[in-house]
Amino acid sequence: QVQLVESGGGLVQAGGSLRLSCAASGRTFSSYAIGWFRQAPGKVRELVAAISWSGFITYYEDSVKGRFTISRDNAKNTVYLQMNSLKPEDTAVYYCAAANYTSSYLPSLDYDYWGQGTQVTVSS
Repeated sequence: QVQLVESGGGLVQAGGSLRLSCAASGRTFSSYAIGWFRQAPGKVRELVAAISWSGFITYYEDSVKGRFTISRDNAKNTVYLQMNSLKPEDTAVYYCAAANYTSSYLPSLDYDYWGQGTQVTVSS
């Protein structure tokens, strides 16, 4: 089992940047794929980025491609989401979640372990 804690959210102007961190506890962190999800008020939660246990396979939702970068440091039990060129429509609560790595198609995994979320607000 793994426990996840997000940090790094905040208020930023459009065009700015934020880096979110997802710190994990648990000895088997490196065996999990990690996804970053977001949920805006009144909208369905969506997967915006994910990374395999090795870091060699990544996934990005179309609207964030070229702006967001996901990475992981297994030695630090941490996954990062670097968000650049932020837009007001990126405003949401961002969650990280862990999944057993059963497929290289990261959106298909069962993300069973969740953090509490961190608010990202982008002003226009």
